[in-house]
Amino acid sequence: MAQCRPIAVIKGAGDLATGVAYRLFKCGLDVIMTEISRPLAVRRKVAFSEAVYDGEATVEGVKACLAGTVDQVFKLLEDRSIPVLVDPEAAIIKMICPDVVVDARMAKRNLGTAKDEAPLVIGLGPGFTAGVDVHAVVETCRGHSLGRVIYSGSAIPDTGRPGNVGGYTVERLLRAPAEGIIRTVKSIGDIVEKGETVAFVNDAPVVAAIPGVLRGLIRDGIEVKKGMKIGDIDPRKDSKCDAISDKALAIGGGVLEAVFGYFCADGKKWRLQCRQQGK
Repeated sequence: MAQCRPIAVIKGAGDLATGVAYRLFKCGLDVIMTEISRPLAVRRKVAFSEAVYDGEATVEGVKACLAGTVDQVFKLLEDRSIPVLVDPEAAIIKMICPDVVVDARMAKRNLGTAKDEAPLVIGLGPGFTAGVDVHAVVETCRGHSLGRVIYSGSAIPDTGRPGNVGGYTVERLLRAPAEGIIRTVKSIGDIVEKGETVAFVNDAPVVAAIPGVLRGLIRDGIEVKKGMKIGDIDPRKDSKCDAISDKALAIGGGVLEAVFGYFCADGKKWRLQCRQQGK
């Protein structure tokens, strides 16, 4: 008889969502992730969304695989892999009734997540209000409050500026200079110098504003919009591009606190009903 574990559905499979998935998976939950048909992750080496393109993606020893049906989802869970579904509306939630739903799409606004989707619904960052549209919010802004769980109210509003890393903020980001198709000339993990061309959008060069390690770069051939974030330079020379970031792990720790804090309090229990494949 298959072991029955609590199930968490995570909306989104980018690098921060992957940090959450990794934490929950390591603590014994079954994790399912949903994505759009052409994911736009920048930190691709630590994003389970890459499974949409390549069929599977492994991050720090945890494997995620693309699933096309509910039957495949349950088979992958049985094999202790993380299923990734192309399911922008997260329809899988109504099919399987998970114990936990986490909105990790980082849209800076609520795209439709509601408290009635699961016994515990968690939103990451701005756009959610704990006690209104979700049960808990996890702070995603770098600083003293990063990873803290909010049970009443909202996260720090979006400032439009990335967090300070090595003395740099907006300079760290690479943005599309025009609308078009990206053609990369550098790879994640490369050392780049200030003024060096990292990619082209059509014929417009994407130029590094600071020296450092190219920690993230959107997938070659993707259609991008002007001003869209397409890359990330880490000024720290010892940056590890294939390791989940401190920020993602901190946020994952906050989600873990909310999950176990809720289900271990006041005699609450996981649903733990045995879910048959295909149901």
